[in-house]
Amino acid sequence: MSEQCSGNCSSCGESCGERTQESLLAKLNDKSKVKKVIAVVSGKGGVGKSTVTAMLATAMQRAGKRAAILDADITGPSVPKAFGVCECAGASEEGIYPAVSRTGIQIMSINLLLDNEEDPVLWRGPIIAGAVKQFWTDVFWEDVDYMFVDMPPGTGDVPLTVFQSLPIDGVIIVTSPQELVSMIVGKAVRMANMMKVPTIGIVENYSYFRCPDCGKRHELFGKSHLAEVAAEYHLPVLAQLPIDPSVAEKCDTGRAEELDTTAIEAALAAIME
Repeated sequence: MSEQCSGNCSSCGESCGERTQESLLAKLNDKSKVKKVIAVVSGKGGVGKSTVTAMLATAMQRAGKRAAILDADITGPSVPKAFGVCECAGASEEGIYPAVSRTGIQIMSINLLLDNEEDPVLWRGPIIAGAVKQFWTDVFWEDVDYMFVDMPPGTGDVPLTVFQSLPIDGVIIVTSPQELVSMIVGKAVRMANMMKVPTIGIVENYSYFRCPDCGKRHELFGKSHLAEVAAEYHLPVLAQLPIDPSVAEKCDTGRAEELDTTAIEAALAAIME
């Protein structure tokens, strides 16, 4: 390092060995205000990550906070349908206005920009990642207390873009009670660690089914190994959600805000700490 170095790499053209890595964070829309950003991730698809995202946003809105969802799952967007919204509120020179649900949750998803929500998004990885970044830079997020980012499964282009471009405050990992859960959770935890983002805890979905006739609890996917996995990575178990046909029915008919969110109160408390 030169004796004349000021420590401000942004104003220096030198390429010294001590040069600080410049931030890759994208600039939030000038008219936007977002206090905290929580990423909801999973190591594989089909574990109910979008449903958990919807429950967290709904519970946060009920708690008197202003919630928002950035749907980063470009090729498999499901958030708009779950909340019964079908188009953005509009656009101006300030940016794109997100859709707003019945209870005031702000939502941005690629499906809100398509002429037909059933049209496939046939884009390559970098273009998809760029679209997610634009949801942060070009959308007018109004006074958001907690934004939940519904991430696509895995550790590809989009998760990397989100972690590098958005100021993620924490990660919620969603998983299911199958044998390979340890490997899946491990990948998600290590990804968060590599990106220097704290993991808040784990939510297990499809934990059990309670018979409506006899009330007996059945573990349809086998005995849960979540406690051992959580202990291995020193993470809290935030919720174990049952298989509930009414949850699917409400999300399929755009009534996610009617979901019972009692089971994720611990997750909500951990996020708000």
